[in-house]
Amino acid sequence: MPETQLKTDFIDAMSTLVSTVTIVTTDGEAGRAGATVSAMSSVSADGDAPTLLVCLHHEASATAKILENDCFCVNVLGQAQQEIANVFASRSTPPGEDKFSAGQFEALSTGAPALASALASFDCTLKSHERIGTHHVMIGQVRALRYAEGAPLLYGNRSYRALA
Repeated sequence: MPETQLKTDFIDAMSTLVSTVTIVTTDGEAGRAGATVSAMSSVSADGDAPTLLVCLHHEASATAKILENDCFCVNVLGQAQQEIANVFASRSTPPGEDKFSAGQFEALSTGAPALASALASFDCTLKSHERIGTHHVMIGQVRALRYAEGAPLLYGNRSYRALA
């Protein structure tokens, strides 16, 4: 199969997966930034601290700032938070507008912004990262977290979804 067709088929096949929608944020000397991310997963609850991973495009403004700040917060969005997902995906934010005005944020342990209304917020220090293709795979050690009851916002088949 030609490489371009394999890539197209891979993207189409991956779109059939359903994942939770998160916004990944950071703050520190490099500045504050955030992005909407669906590639997030638990790695391990064991070891020095629980770990998770997130994948961000290498050209996303948040990527360079996370790498320099050495911290990030993964905020799991609830079903009613589609608009904040769009803001952090830059779908509904005019250039130059502060994405963080779309919600209330507060710092937990690392200083990375935690969305007050998120279903869960995992405040992490950057343990390791590796660029693979167009994305950075970042492993975070969870330093603080909080969570609440509710149904998550989902993304699959190229649109937002809700649990039935």
